[in-house]
Amino acid sequence: MTVAYVTPSFTTSIDLTSRAQQVERETVAQSVFPAPDPKVPVATPGSLGLRAREAFDRSGWPSLMPVQARAISHLVLGKDLIVQSRTGSGKTGAFLLPLFDQMNARQVVTQALILTPTRELAIQIHDEFQRINPLPGELRAGLVYGGVGYSRQITALSRGTHIVVGTPGRILDLLQQKHFNLTGLKVLILDEADEMLSMGFYPAMLAIKAHLPPVRQSCMFSATMPPKVRLLGREFLHDACFMSLSKDGISVDTIDHRYYRANSMDRERALVRLLEVENPDSAIIFANTRNDVAFLSEFLQNYGFNVGMISGQLPQRDREAAMRRLHNGTIRILVATDVAARGIDISELSHVFQYGVPVEDEAYVHRTGRTARAGRAGVAITLVTLDDEQRLTAIARRYGIEMEKRTLPDKEEAATRVAQRMLVVLEEKMRVKTKLERERLQRFVPMVESWAREEPELMAMLVDELYHAHMEESTEQDLPEQSPPMQKHGQSSPPRSGRQKRRRRKRR
Repeated sequence: MTVAYVTPSFTTSIDLTSRAQQVERETVAQSVFPAPDPKVPVATPGSLGLRAREAFDRSGWPSLMPVQARAISHLVLGKDLIVQSRTGSGKTGAFLLPLFDQMNARQVVTQALILTPTRELAIQIHDEFQRINPLPGELRAGLVYGGVGYSRQITALSRGTHIVVGTPGRILDLLQQKHFNLTGLKVLILDEADEMLSMGFYPAMLAIKAHLPPVRQSCMFSATMPPKVRLLGREFLHDACFMSLSKDGISVDTIDHRYYRANSMDRERALVRLLEVENPDSAIIFANTRNDVAFLSEFLQNYGFNVGMISGQLPQRDREAAMRRLHNGTIRILVATDVAARGIDISELSHVFQYGVPVEDEAYVHRTGRTARAGRAGVAITLVTLDDEQRLTAIARRYGIEMEKRTLPDKEEAATRVAQRMLVVLEEKMRVKTKLERERLQRFVPMVESWAREEPELMAMLVDELYHAHMEESTEQDLPEQSPPMQKHGQSSPPRSGRQKRRRRKRR
C-alpha cells in the first residue's frame, strides 16, 4: 500500500524558526499527527516477511526491540510514520527490516533513500545493511556523503543501487549532476531528523524534495520532537501517525533535564563546548550573580558568539529590549540572572543552560520552565562541580524530575561537530556557484593547498570567521514555505519581509 502525495513547488522564503513557531501556535503535535491505530498488533520475528525474517536471523538479535516491534507493524502496511525514539534504541533495524521485503532486486534503480545528518551515521547504517542483507550481491546499497572526493561514490551509483544512504548535501549534488535519480523511489527515510536540522541541512532537504516522486512511503525518526521537526514532518509526510517511544510515553511536552560535571576553573570553556555541540536555536544561560553574567557575556562574545545580557541592575526597558532581540533572532543566546525567570515571558526557547546550581531550589523550576512551553520540547542543561552534584540531585528528587547525568563532550567532539556544520555551509555555498564562478576560484586552489600544508592557521582563521558569521545569521535563514508556484524567469521577486529588508539595508 502506498499513499499519493501532492508535492507543491515553492519560492516564497521564510525563517524556519518563525514558520515552526507558527505551526506550534496552530496546533500541538498530537493533533497534527494522530497516534497509530492501537488495534494493529506489534510485530514479532514470526510475523516478518520472508526476507525481513532472513535478515533478522542474520542479525543475531535475540528479539525485536520495542521500537522495531511497534514501528514495523505499521510500516509494512505502507503507512507514513513519525517515530520519536532515542539514539541507540534500535531504530536502524526498524526501518531496514521492512525494506528488504519492499525492494525488487531485479529492478536496479534507487527504490529507497535514507537521509542522515553525518557521514558516521551513514556508514553505520550502510554497514548494518551489508551485515544483515538477505540477498548479498543482488540487493545493493550506495553510500554517499560530503567531505570526500566524488569519484568513488559516482562509480558506485553508476553500477546501480537499490538503496542510497547518505547526507543531504552530497545526495543533492549527485542528483543535480544526474548521477542517479529518484523516479523509482518507493521509500524515504529521514533518520535523526532533529540532528539534520541542527546541522543546517534544511535547504538541501527541501531541494531534494523536488526530486521525489509524488507517490511514496515516508518515515521520520527523531530523538526529540521540537516545532522544526514537526514542520519537517508536514513537509515530507502525508497523513502520518506519530509514535513516541520516550521513557514516559509523552511526545513533546516534556523537558529533557541533563547535567554535566565540570571543573570550577574551566566551566566557561565547558559551556562553550556544550553550546557548540547542542547548537541551540535560542537559549538563556542563567548565572547566579551579576558578575558571572558580565563575565560570561564578555567571554562568549570574545569567543565569537552573538549574545546579550540582562540582570537586575538593568532598567526594565533594557531587559525587554534584550528579550525582543532574542525573540526576533537578532541574538540566539541571552545570559541572565534569575530576574529573567520571573515576570518576563520567554515562550520559544529551545534550551536553558545553568552555569551552576541555583542558590534556591525553587529557582531551578523557574529557570527550566522557560523552555518546553505550550507543548514544545525543551532541553535544560546544568553545569555542576563535584560539591554541587549532590544538591542538584536532591532538587531533582524534591520536584520529581528525571535528571540524566552525561559526560562532558571533549574538545575533539565539539570540534568535529563544528567542522561538520562548516562542511554543510561550504557545500551549500559551492552548490549555488555558477560555472564562471567555479572557474574563477580555481586560481586559488594551489595557494589553498600550499597553506593547508605549510600554514594551516591561515585557512583556519578564514573558516572560523565564516563559521561565526554564518552562526550569527543562522536564525535568519531564508527557507521555503509550502506551496506558492515556482517563480518564472523575468518575474519580480515576492515581497520581502521586514526582517529581509532590515538585513538588506544592513549589508548596504
